[in-house]
Amino acid sequence: MRHAVRVAAVALIAALAGCDTASAPQGMVKIPAGSFPMGSDKVDTEGKGNEFGMAKPLYQDEHPRREINLPTYSIDRYETTNAEYGRYVEATKTRPPKTWPDGRMPAGRERLPVTNVNWYEAEQYCRWAGKRLPTEAEWEKAARGTDGREYPWGNEFDEKKANTGGAGVNDLAPVGSFPQGKSPYGVEDMAGNVWEWTADWYQPYPGSTYESKDFGQKFKVLRGSSWGGTGHYALSYFYRSAHRFYIAPEMGFADAGVRCARSG
Repeated sequence: MRHAVRVAAVALIAALAGCDTASAPQGMVKIPAGSFPMGSDKVDTEGKGNEFGMAKPLYQDEHPRREINLPTYSIDRYETTNAEYGRYVEATKTRPPKTWPDGRMPAGRERLPVTNVNWYEAEQYCRWAGKRLPTEAEWEKAARGTDGREYPWGNEFDEKKANTGGAGVNDLAPVGSFPQGKSPYGVEDMAGNVWEWTADWYQPYPGSTYESKDFGQKFKVLRGSSWGGTGHYALSYFYRSAHRFYIAPEMGFADAGVRCARSG
């Protein structure tokens, strides 16, 4: 009887806190229904985009900041690993990532995130696993929570809380290596390690006045940044949860990986 009362009390506390992790599929985190602030209204600093070697302004494709209401969904706690993707390759006889020697998963790198997977391959993997790629909105809510924080861990950049260019790893890291940088929901590695594909085309947000020749059904959006490839002076910008990056869906590269989601 006492055990039943304790279980009921724990369930009530979790419900009041907006947490429903107990019902999340294995290896995933349940994100409760509700609204969150997506995007930003930050103003670009004159000349900084060019200084960072960017083809777009710093913040304008994140405009305007607005409230988005999402239903309940689940998202993988960690990025997809080589070991997980290897099981998919073996089961489906799919082409392995081009960087796997002789088409085989590199020994000792089982817990590193899989990379060199293009958008179509990432989507196919998620479908095989009974999931799908997250939308931009789903990814961003899971990363920054409902308080509009800049980074998964808060509003102040800390290069040691993720596998960033300043963390000193200088390579991919096993998933879950930076628990101090987890998001408000407990989702890990949403800043750094590898860029992560989302389901969406690179399009302007509703209400945006920014125009770009790259908008349309040309490029898919990636989120989260990666362990390398940016100068120290640019770190605090690229690891922001609202930052959008995009490439052609048929492309894959050494810093791009996969994280899946599921409705409900």
